[in-house]
Amino acid sequence: MQKLSELRALIARHAAGGKARTLISGLTVKAVFKPTEPIHSIDEPVFAVVAQGAKRTVLADRVFEYRAGHFLVASVELPVTSQVTQASDKAPFLGVGLTLKPELIASVLLETASEDRGVVERLGIDVSEAPAELLEAVVRLLRLLDRPSDIPILRPLIEREIVWRLLCGDQGEMVRQIGLADSRLSRIRRAIRWIRERYAQPLQIEELAKQVAMSATSFHRHFRAATAMSPLQYQKQIRLQKARSRLMTNGDDVAKVGFSVGYDSPSQFNREYARFFGAPPGRDAARLRAAVSQLAEE
Repeated sequence: MQKLSELRALIARHAAGGKARTLISGLTVKAVFKPTEPIHSIDEPVFAVVAQGAKRTVLADRVFEYRAGHFLVASVELPVTSQVTQASDKAPFLGVGLTLKPELIASVLLETASEDRGVVERLGIDVSEAPAELLEAVVRLLRLLDRPSDIPILRPLIEREIVWRLLCGDQGEMVRQIGLADSRLSRIRRAIRWIRERYAQPLQIEELAKQVAMSATSFHRHFRAATAMSPLQYQKQIRLQKARSRLMTNGDDVAKVGFSVGYDSPSQFNREYARFFGAPPGRDAARLRAAVSQLAEE
């Protein structure tokens, strides 16, 4: 509890009433003062700790609830829906996130000389209770924000410790797979990167499977194991999230946006968009723009 109390104080001081990047690359802090609406996003490989409040993250049909003292690891880029479920002015939601770097994990694995283990198929996101040693390392990392001159020397040491604590914990196998260049998870990450960069193009499963050195059947199985969805379902969610972003920022013609993200049929685009976001594209974008304008006026 003592480490959580200090973690809350550090996050509250550096979050500045919102989500803030810090002087430490890949480290963000967040303060939210009321429950939020569901937010659709792409989760990068990340380690995140909740210091106060509660949050819900949904991936396909999987729901993850986590609160103070819990941490989340996402090992691949996943299209998730997240919302803060417990927050108030007196007790805001407070969280901290750290990008997981494959090269750092790989270097820690090289130093451990651990024995080779069998591959464990698991989803690329999970939640666990944070052990005291892990919380202590996170607190020491955030303390560096108050002493910037210490960051170049001490940050690499503390980040390595955090990676080591993760490797030794409940989610160690998933974190380990991030650092192995030829692991199945790394191959799925390469496929995911390809889909995200070319989301508007038709998806050729056999060709993509060949690029990551898998058979089509094996690729389908491992992709679903990591993401809880098929490659085509993943591509559709990326397309819809890109379309929503364009509609909200540019106010373009709905049919034009649908074509730009890979839909040949405006009716199919409207139907799938409404099913995913709960409202047709034009109405949803107008609501989002109005909400942003209202926040700007407050």
